[in-house]
Amino acid sequence: MTIERHRVAYLVSHPIQYQAPMLRYLAAQPDFEITVFFRSDLSVGRHYDEGFGKTIEWDVDLLSGYRYEFLPALGRTDRIDVLHPVNYGLARRLRQGRFDALWVHGYAPWYNQLALATAKAMGIITLVRDDVSALSKQRSAFKTALKRQTFFRFLNVVTDGFLAIGTWNRAYYEANGIPSERIFTAPYCVDNGYFRARAEAAAPHRESFRASLGLQPGRPVILYASKLQRRKKPDELLSAHLSLDGPVRPYLLFVGDGEMRSELEAAADESVLFLGFRNQSELPAFFDLCDIFVLPSVEEPWALIVNEVMCAGKPVVVSDQVGCWPDLVQDGINGFVFPAGDVVALADCLAALVSDGARRVEMGAAGRKIIESWGIPEATDVLRIALASLARR
Repeated sequence: MTIERHRVAYLVSHPIQYQAPMLRYLAAQPDFEITVFFRSDLSVGRHYDEGFGKTIEWDVDLLSGYRYEFLPALGRTDRIDVLHPVNYGLARRLRQGRFDALWVHGYAPWYNQLALATAKAMGIITLVRDDVSALSKQRSAFKTALKRQTFFRFLNVVTDGFLAIGTWNRAYYEANGIPSERIFTAPYCVDNGYFRARAEAAAPHRESFRASLGLQPGRPVILYASKLQRRKKPDELLSAHLSLDGPVRPYLLFVGDGEMRSELEAAADESVLFLGFRNQSELPAFFDLCDIFVLPSVEEPWALIVNEVMCAGKPVVVSDQVGCWPDLVQDGINGFVFPAGDVVALADCLAALVSDGARRVEMGAAGRKIIESWGIPEATDVLRIALASLARR
């Protein structure tokens, strides 16, 4: 039996630690031939991360297991925004590669828009994925209407299919005039097996890891693992934590770095630890150690860190402006969703979990079950469906 193969070109800004596992998975499928075209090699090796405010180097493999190429560019490639880098040469590669589809991650950069228009003119199926939603940027009603009547009309012409990362992303496309039949919800995901296995491997060493951090046995641990940026509201988490009553306050671990670190350190007490940037391979040990994970962000498009923590079987507490919650967080089942900016409500969520170990275990198990169906195989199945559907039109 002959297997129909999908020859897919994937255009993305740079190698991204969350995406590499899915690209390897796609490359291993008998019905896919995928070639990745990176616009920059910024993330390969040591590089400055503006959000963390420091130079970092990822300790996970970003490039093996799939075919890729770095597109040539005019000038520097170490700046990534809507205007940069200034790449060239994709059209020739699309023609030579005889691709069935071009899948573009991010529609805002001018080069990505040009790529979509070029591929469409060549008769190649075009797909877009982006994490934007109504939360991403606050605009006036006039600007919202103008964008719908101009930019989204253009995007609707040059794009055959839209891979929505979740509920809010789909709703955003629909609100901007994209027909629902051209939107395919492909789970925004991480390598669930990796994070589950690494957390399970860390479990036998949990108490020695706790001791290495200077934490007392049996004292609950609240974890924040993200950049210390204002839109992520770590200061509100700190305020909620410090307001907790009880004979012993739980620990609050801040894993990450950024502009707010010194400000947060000045307001903290002995129950709060600042552990700085930790790499991908280090995070599962913190997921295993913690009792509660919290992300109080505003304007958060998704937050894949929530996926990761759920793989470790821990309850999650997120604000209602964290984009993943409609799909992953069932309030009262595997965690809590609180109104963004409401420190009292956040403190109430923390207090309810700190005082009830059995409930934490129950919620963590529920979260692990939810995330099992929100992974790379499910996203790949949707990509297959999208390509087959669009090829028939």
